Amino acid sequence: MDTARKIAFLGLGHMGAPMARHLLARGYGLTVWNRTPGKADPLVAAGATVAATPAAAVRDADLVITMLAGPAALRAVAESALPALRPGVHWIDTSTVGPEAVRELAGRLPEGVTLTDAPVMGSVDRAATGELWVLAGGDPLPGPVREVLDALGEVTACGPAGSGAALKLVLINAAVGGVALVVEALKLGGSLGLPEGLVRTQLARGPLAGAVARAYADASHFPVSLAAKDVALATAHAPLPILESVHAALTSRPDLAARDLSALRP
Repeated sequence: MDTARKIAFLGLGHMGAPMARHLLARGYGLTVWNRTPGKADPLVAAGATVAATPAAAVRDADLVITMLAGPAALRAVAESALPALRPGVHWIDTSTVGPEAVRELAGRLPEGVTLTDAPVMGSVDRAATGELWVLAGGDPLPGPVREVLDALGEVTACGPAGSGAALKLVLINAAVGGVALVVEALKLGGSLGLPEGLVRTQLARGPLAGAVARAYADASHFPVSLAAKDVALATAHAPLPILESVHAALTSRPDLAARDLSALRP
């Protein structure tokens, strides 16, 4: 593991901050940036250097890692960072933005800069311990990229550039849809007078076991607003009437937008 490589980590939200902290703990030198500067303070205390802008963060970097809220945020960061990138830099985008945003960014990169789409499955608990499921697009992965991705978790090589971003949409929408179905089943059970514990236990014995576990997770933080964003990215690609209904349900409760997906439970 070559920890002498300089990493710029852009985006210190609920997932980015523990990912960056884990890389610091593994011995990597990090320069970090976040739109809300105060979120960088705990990482600076742990040894990171803070930058005032994305451009300043990437200027001396060998690797750039982005973990941002969506395509618009990635586009805004790219506006600042692209002119400051040096030839030979590897950009790893771990955000959930979909393959179009990945292709758009790839088309804007300066000569000599490579891009790997590597969105992740797993929540803040797994990010903190380096146990994420990393979906990497790009074949073959450059050595320095693979090394850092291995530090973040288990890497699945998905195929050509953009395939990681595409598979993430499939997997996250299956997960969100599963939680939504569990929520509906719990509501149905309640309306029929069944105890919640009974319904939960029996649902967990069948194919929805994973969705039941996620619906009751208390160590995760996947805001409802981001789940809605991910569903919207998926429904832009194909007619998906079930997921369109899920999106309507996710956006019907603005009071839950910042809360974890498990807040949908009745």
